[in-house]
Amino acid sequence: MAVKNDFKRILVVRTDRIGDVVLTTPVLKALRDNYPKSHIAMMVAPQAAELVEGNPYSDEVIVYDKNKGHKGFLGFWKFVLGLKKKKFDLAIVLHTKRKTNIITFLADIPRRIGYCDTKFGFLLTDKIKDTRSLGLKHEVEYCLDILRHMGMKVKDAAPYVALNKDALAWARNFLQEAGIKKEDRLACIHPGASCVSKRWLKERFIVLANKLVEEYGLKVILVADGTDMMIADEIAKNTRYPVINAAGKTSLSQLAALLKHCSIFISNDSGPVHIASSVGTPVISLFGRNQAGLSPVRWGPVGKRDKYVHREVGCSVCLAHNCKIGFDCLKAITVEDVLKAVDDIFKA
Repeated sequence: MAVKNDFKRILVVRTDRIGDVVLTTPVLKALRDNYPKSHIAMMVAPQAAELVEGNPYSDEVIVYDKNKGHKGFLGFWKFVLGLKKKKFDLAIVLHTKRKTNIITFLADIPRRIGYCDTKFGFLLTDKIKDTRSLGLKHEVEYCLDILRHMGMKVKDAAPYVALNKDALAWARNFLQEAGIKKEDRLACIHPGASCVSKRWLKERFIVLANKLVEEYGLKVILVADGTDMMIADEIAKNTRYPVINAAGKTSLSQLAALLKHCSIFISNDSGPVHIASSVGTPVISLFGRNQAGLSPVRWGPVGKRDKYVHREVGCSVCLAHNCKIGFDCLKAITVEDVLKAVDDIFKA
């Protein structure tokens, strides 16, 4: 299908988790390359807005807040009417949710393209068979495939998060107050994740933090949010060396700025992995689940120096938080496995 040159106002839709939104950002650059004069907007949930604000390839961030401002029928319809007034002529829907398909349809966007499954996919004008659950390629490529389907050329698949000036100033001040000097090398550890099936053992993070200090001379920073703050607090209390505990102290833009100062980022499979990778910080991501569609093939970090660590334990189907064998996949990852990945990154 040939690229049409009459798309003046383009809407990119992705209203799910922060890591997923970061992996969508290559779409914005590709659209800008193909439509340099068009107005390009991105529709996201409130928690992800900071990650696309300031993106040079986007003109507008539209926040859809289903839990507050746009809650219920009246809130939903208010959002639809507001979107309709913006007169978009192309919607690229990058995930499958009933509401987003309904919204783009009711907003009278004439061309609506995305992956089609049972979630009101019939409302799309261009339906692409959804094979993402097979996990045959990375999520970035699945997103870009929608543009390729339309005949667009893709030159760059690297995710991008803009660094906010205020956030950079905050990070410099935060590190200075923590006693970090310019010559210090920093390792950031993120022990949290959205599901227990993604969380490596707390005790091994403690051992790892000690090793990073002893063997590499690194200063260790901990980051986490929500209930994972308690995990970070326990790691900080039980590490033999002083660590900087930034858990619960950063916004997403501040987290991105803080990660930019780090020599390495070690994390469970979670959104901050992709934030770190997008600002150029080498990443080690720890993966338990390896089932098709959930594996590092689809969700691993994509930076040139990034690594992931996974040990196969023979599961054909992942039951996630309902695991019946005590998360053996996570237990199989040793501290030595992670340190080997650290070596590989620093020696590259």
